[in-house]
Amino acid sequence: MIHMTKNPAAALLLTLACAWPLAAGAQAIPSAPDFTAPPMAMEPSGGPAKGARYVIDPTHTFVNYEIGHYGTTTNRGRFSTSDGSVQIDPNGTTGSVDVTMDMSSINTGVDLLNRHVQSKDFFNVAAFPTARFRADQMAFASDKVTQVSGTLTMLGQTRPVVLKASRFNCYMNPMFKRQVCGGDFETTIERSQWGMVWGLNFGFEDKVRLLVQVEAINLPN
Repeated sequence: MIHMTKNPAAALLLTLACAWPLAAGAQAIPSAPDFTAPPMAMEPSGGPAKGARYVIDPTHTFVNYEIGHYGTTTNRGRFSTSDGSVQIDPNGTTGSVDVTMDMSSINTGVDLLNRHVQSKDFFNVAAFPTARFRADQMAFASDKVTQVSGTLTMLGQTRPVVLKASRFNCYMNPMFKRQVCGGDFETTIERSQWGMVWGLNFGFEDKVRLLVQVEAINLPN
């Protein structure tokens, strides 16, 4: 579950979602509303603002994983984020990241598999309901983030992780008139480094590819 009330970005999005039917007064919502796109759906806004604080948008921030299955296919799943922020340093040359993932939100598309990966064999969600990525190093090329170096805490153990960007962009969101920055990042880890060893001896691979989709909203400090 995403804890919307603890996240300013989520609260803002929720307010926008609720405001639309209220603005319509007591009239019933049309069965097929005309969701017309704004005149300009996306306006570029340059790079992240120097010294700015960005709050993770949980509706556009997820961690996807891929793990080989008996050397034949790829099992995939996705986690939601419950809280997070990004702070850009005053010079705009580096920054810090702190993101918490809700491990109970795992979705593989198969209920039986969801329950298995939540068990002690894998993520042991009952004992470790969250995972956390923290970073204090960000690399830039011009005004785009290219790499984020930090640590991933999972199953009570903390290990270094480097996320590399495959794309990055900032834009002025037309809905709530604020700058949003984000991108797609990825890395490959060995799950055994966090003590997750179930299945290594019979076909479940150690290497796990992490694909991170993130967008963060520039909110006042």
